[in-house]
Amino acid sequence: MFYYVLKYVLLGPLLRLVFRPRIQGLEHVPSSGAAIVAGNHLSFSDHFLMPAVLRRRITFLAKAEYFTGPGLKGRLTAFFFHSAGQIPVDRSGKEAGQAAIREGLGVLSKGELLGIYPEGTRSHDGRLYKGKVGVAVMALKAGVPVIPCAMIGTFEAQPPGKVIPRIHPVVIRFGEPLDFSRYAGMENEKAVLRAITDEIMYAILKLSEQEYVDQYAAVVKAEEAERAAEEKRRFPRMPLS
Repeated sequence: MFYYVLKYVLLGPLLRLVFRPRIQGLEHVPSSGAAIVAGNHLSFSDHFLMPAVLRRRITFLAKAEYFTGPGLKGRLTAFFFHSAGQIPVDRSGKEAGQAAIREGLGVLSKGELLGIYPEGTRSHDGRLYKGKVGVAVMALKAGVPVIPCAMIGTFEAQPPGKVIPRIHPVVIRFGEPLDFSRYAGMENEKAVLRAITDEIMYAILKLSEQEYVDQYAAVVKAEEAERAAEEKRRFPRMPLS
């Protein structure tokens, strides 16, 4: 119930008023039945802008850290994300991917919309990164279409590290559903999963017109952080006299 209060009374109208998002291709999202909406992920605000413009409820897989913060702030954040239709997923350890798939299939089994960011994390520089194959596994196991989605302008509105978003034009584009029924029963074939995921990412790329990087975003982030730390060790800042 609180999901619809957020969507239609509290958060939804505010987001539409502030960002005035232009919506394109909404007719591609089915009015009923299970489906996966796979999008790029540029900003924290993506979690709320896409649900605000969809006519149906959508459930996202979200990182568990949003639900485990300490103190009153942590409890309020967890309540907010639960109320907004987010499901916590632990992204650490060997079982992380399997846990996400189980949760996602549970949503799809109810005939609902599942939202997922195949990159696995927010883009730190506005580029589109290589997708993880979990989205392909769920599409094949559930036998559902994948609707590509592109968030445009949310990186400029709320880049990483910015708490309060700035007013910036936002466009949300939905592409034609992708049907992978020709691969039914092949969810254990690595080459098939990679091909499906790449097809999904290419569809997102065409919608978003981002620069594409054929590497996982998390790997690139870690490498850049390591380089920055090394630079800091090699060239420490001298104390001011």
